[in-house]
Amino acid sequence: YDGKCVFCRIARREEPGTALLPCEDEDLVCFRDIKPGAPHHYLVVPVQHMGNCKTLRPEHIPLVRRMMEVGKAVLQKNNFNDLNDVRMGFHWPPFCSIAHLHLHVLAPASQLGFLSRIYYRINSYWFIT
Repeated sequence: YDGKCVFCRIARREEPGTALLPCEDEDLVCFRDIKPGAPHHYLVVPVQHMGNCKTLRPEHIPLVRRMMEVGKAVLQKNNFNDLNDVRMGFHWPPFCSIAHLHLHVLAPASQLGFLSRIYYRINSYWFIT
């Protein structure tokens, strides 16, 4: 836990302005992005403080898979079912604003605006899917 990390505080329900969405994985939390790039834009965050995506190792593959499953489940709970029109990924440092691992879940990807299509471009220098 890092008390200076906003995502750590959100995960521990210490930020009353951020509502957590129902999540069936006790090690993860999910909430809406404050600057949505799509009609559905959620962040899936580990409760335990982890660095950005550069700190991921092969042993973290199950964690990333669980993060993706939570993202899909939250989309479906919010009546979005076209899982072929979803973009999920991480901003690559130094392009991530919070140094706590977080998966962006955006849908429908086909409705990303001009800037969002750049900012969340598939496997770009700054965003990896």
